[in-house]
Amino acid sequence: MKIAVIIPSRYGASRFPGKPLVLIKGKPLVQHTIDRVRRCKKIDFVAVATDDKRVYDAVKKQNSHVFMTPKTCKSGTDRVAFIASNFLKSYKIFINVQGDEPLIDPNLIDKLALTLEEDKKLECVTAAFKIDEEATIKSPNVAKVAIGRDGYAVYFSRSVIPYNRDNVKIKYYKHIGIYGYRRKFLLEFSKKEMSLLEKAECLEQLRALENGKKIKVIVAKHDSIGVDIPSDILKVEKYL
Repeated sequence: MKIAVIIPSRYGASRFPGKPLVLIKGKPLVQHTIDRVRRCKKIDFVAVATDDKRVYDAVKKQNSHVFMTPKTCKSGTDRVAFIASNFLKSYKIFINVQGDEPLIDPNLIDKLALTLEEDKKLECVTAAFKIDEEATIKSPNVAKVAIGRDGYAVYFSRSVIPYNRDNVKIKYYKHIGIYGYRRKFLLEFSKKEMSLLEKAECLEQLRALENGKKIKVIVAKHDSIGVDIPSDILKVEKYL
């Protein structure tokens, strides 16, 4: 079963314009993400999906695969679906790794791919990491996920979920920007209109939940430092 990793990379991010090409240790952010993905063992193909020629040219310069996607693609998943539909028609599993995840764990990517390979009924899978720091739990720049007993996502939010009214012992999970899809799910998802919850939270995964789809959540052993705002660059450089 052929597996592709597509890395959506948008130049005009509202909170951090030009983010994909910001240099970290002398290398563009998006290239750090590509290099991490290339360490995977179960992946057959890696490419960037962008709607900006500056990103396209920068990736090409590094001899990496890259596709231009229409400006009409509203989310990273829509970009992955465009490539699946128009270029990679023989691939059955797609992994969406956000372009702003320069420290993503290659083993986690492989685990998502393996999970989809082994469970034929599973349509979509993502990842999360247990968090304890209050500032992270409350930050609107960090997407959180509430996970049910069956291991599937109940809800994703930038707010604190669940709200701990009675101060009970509860676990909080940060959502990691990675998704695995079966081809049919991916193409069906991209045809759905942006949902109200998706627009409100600016979280594309809510479109799936609002349409009655289930998303399996794998709890990762290691956190991934994503780049949402300029100050995150310092965190990544410190880790490197």
